[in-house]
Amino acid sequence: MTVDDRFTQDFRESRGEVPLGIRNEIVTGPVADWATDFSHLEPEWAADPYPIQDDLRRRCPIAHTDRFGGGWLPTRYEDVAAIAYDTERFSSRSVVMSNFRPPRELAPVGATPPISSDPPFHHDARKLLLPAFTKSAVARREQATRALCHSLIDAFEGRGTVDASRDYARHIPVRVIADMLGFPPEDGPRFREFIENTLEGVNLPPEERLQRMDKLFDYLLAQIRDHVDDPRDDLTTYLINAELYGRKLDPSHVAGTMALLLIAGIDTTWSAIGASLWHLAKAPADRVRLVAEPALLPTAMEEFLRVYAPVTMARLVKEDMRWNGVDMKADDWVLLSFPAANRDPAQFDRAGEVVIDREVNRHVAFGLGIHRCVGSHLARMELRVALEVWLERIPAFGLADPKAVTWATGQVRGPRTLPIRIG
Repeated sequence: MTVDDRFTQDFRESRGEVPLGIRNEIVTGPVADWATDFSHLEPEWAADPYPIQDDLRRRCPIAHTDRFGGGWLPTRYEDVAAIAYDTERFSSRSVVMSNFRPPRELAPVGATPPISSDPPFHHDARKLLLPAFTKSAVARREQATRALCHSLIDAFEGRGTVDASRDYARHIPVRVIADMLGFPPEDGPRFREFIENTLEGVNLPPEERLQRMDKLFDYLLAQIRDHVDDPRDDLTTYLINAELYGRKLDPSHVAGTMALLLIAGIDTTWSAIGASLWHLAKAPADRVRLVAEPALLPTAMEEFLRVYAPVTMARLVKEDMRWNGVDMKADDWVLLSFPAANRDPAQFDRAGEVVIDREVNRHVAFGLGIHRCVGSHLARMELRVALEVWLERIPAFGLADPKAVTWATGQVRGPRTLPIRIG
């Protein structure tokens, strides 16, 4: 059997997600009461989830829903943190809440290690990735990232209005991740389809969801075959050759980690850049101050990450239990809303305000516990460079039409259309 055949066969045998008995198949539709029927897929949640989270934090800090087969939504910082650190009672074998669960047999590796991995496997899988995401490794990518940002803005010449999400923010992480993995940069448009299928297609029938996911993994397997035939100095070749416990990584591990880097590495940073530009477009005082005081940008950037944290992660309850006053059932979902935790007034002064010179800012935009984002240095670099170049080249701008701004649904929230007036 060739390496190509081994990757393909072993991966197909090990991947799959299977439906789990669902107590209530209603997933989308009007919410009767967010405390007892929440759904992060609804348009009002995508448009502005913060008033909903604030209300829940006051009257029902751990909300419940029968949708998705049953799930919980803690909104206090202390509850989110407690679950994030508790790997004994909560599993990470699936971090995307949908209408079906992956089988328990996937633990402790999961489909997309290390984010889907439980201890003790998680530690070793994560350790494999650390060299690619150190500060020094990230710094080597800054010059190319800055050049890309300038080229994107060069293309705005003669235009009075641009879509800062579609024409700018999304292209930056696409190019960076494609370069890291050794993927053709012209494949960028395909990555958007993969992101939609993974993060925004959670209400599809399981069979259709798997068919769509097959497109992603067919692409990854093609990239693996290409790298096996033509090894080069990139992260894909590194994963193919990497060893764990004295042997090469399983094909499913290689492809799953590539999928994680492709999806999470793009959508999260795209969302953070877009949300930051959205804020500056509607807050002229902050924009003017950052243009005048560029040294303040790193501090302001951390505040944008706190207030507009894009990522919510899911966990699965391992066994029936009573937790902080609620009765959780085995395989119930728990949504770890880092955005809600970041706006908890018990943790942050003036929690609902954007304070761009906030000095103490222990936000959790990159998560907590063993699954804290391995790519945080990379995301910060991309966000900083994207904002530096934009403010340098386009110091005066505003929203062209506030009502035309749209936001992604699901667990990664950021602007998907962002018309900005630059003329």
